[in-house]
Amino acid sequence: MASIFTKIINGEIPSHKIAENENFLAFLDVMPLVEGHVLVVPKKEIDYIFDMSAGEFKELWSFAQSIAPAIEKVIPCKRIGIAVIGLEVPHAHIHLVPLNRVGDINFSQTKMTISQEQLALTAERIRAAF
Repeated sequence: MASIFTKIINGEIPSHKIAENENFLAFLDVMPLVEGHVLVVPKKEIDYIFDMSAGEFKELWSFAQSIAPAIEKVIPCKRIGIAVIGLEVPHAHIHLVPLNRVGDINFSQTKMTISQEQLALTAERIRAAF
């Protein structure tokens, strides 16, 4: 069964895309820890990030690295934190989280509820800075 990320990649579920190439997609988390929380996923459905080939793994991180500066230009933060947890969705992914304090990347905290309009505006601003 396709993961929720595969359904997003295939356009079956709408998303707020930030960047995309042949192999990877970055989009806003719809239940973010903080505003500007981006998910970076390979288009190839791989459950565990360390099951990726060495080349795919390096390309995924390089793609994520290219997105972080655009987030920093738009979302006031001290830096972009990264996390790979891999338990909540069976599809490898990297979280890019704008940080102003350590608690901003605490996955046990209550997630934000942001309107689709605000998500669309944030995505547009990040894409413009990309």
